[in-house]
Amino acid sequence: MDIGVKGKNVLIPGSSSGIGLAIARALSEEGANVVLAARRREVVEAEAARLASAVGVTVDLNDGGAPEELARLAEEAFGPVDVLVLNSGGPPPGAAADLTAEQAAAAVNQLLLQQLRLTSLVLPGMRRRGWGRIIAVGSSGVQQPLPNLALSNMARAGLAGYLKTLAAEVAAEGVTVNMVLPGRIDTDRVASLDSAAAARSGQTPEEVRAASEASIPAGRYGRPEEFAAVVTFLAGTTASYVTGEQIRCDGGLVRSY
Repeated sequence: MDIGVKGKNVLIPGSSSGIGLAIARALSEEGANVVLAARRREVVEAEAARLASAVGVTVDLNDGGAPEELARLAEEAFGPVDVLVLNSGGPPPGAAADLTAEQAAAAVNQLLLQQLRLTSLVLPGMRRRGWGRIIAVGSSGVQQPLPNLALSNMARAGLAGYLKTLAAEVAAEGVTVNMVLPGRIDTDRVASLDSAAAARSGQTPEEVRAASEASIPAGRYGRPEEFAAVVTFLAGTTASYVTGEQIRCDGGLVRSY
């Protein structure tokens, strides 16, 4: 099925590995022009070179002027951005009772403010052209807060509120805004969280993973390409009537409706 992303220009921060890289690969296979962005220059450029129509740029979205620089580099590469995938690494784990104001401010900057700034830079062009896709990589913690991930739960919930409000404002102009919520996807980030949990509990990472898998109805961690397939569908013309949604890709982990 042609989902309608061939020739579209896609920008994906945090795409040198894990979920972001899987999304870049999936959209490239559908014929999109993809700008991969990450902090590790050699890695992101090497991954971009493996794709049909892609460039890799180096940027750290935690830096103050990074959104403006990234938007400029993306437009120089292929032209105006048609599809923006909001993706970022997660903040460190920690309990809510132990958070400091400084830690909270850093997480909000990383997971909300810089994402908002990047969106505000590409959104006007999407509205003028009457077509655009904004898709955020969230977390199951948006709907069911995760233990010991207070910073992520808090900041990603703020992003979810912003995107839901934005979706209603731009829907009539051909721009859709959605959020995809991963559960336990088999990435380096999740492996790191499992290792941290193991250190706290005195278990091995393998024991932590086994217990986590047992809590998932699907009985396993998801694969990055499975998550990327959901994002790819939302990026296309075939998903033009889907907006303002939080779509879970979690193997049934979250038990609410």
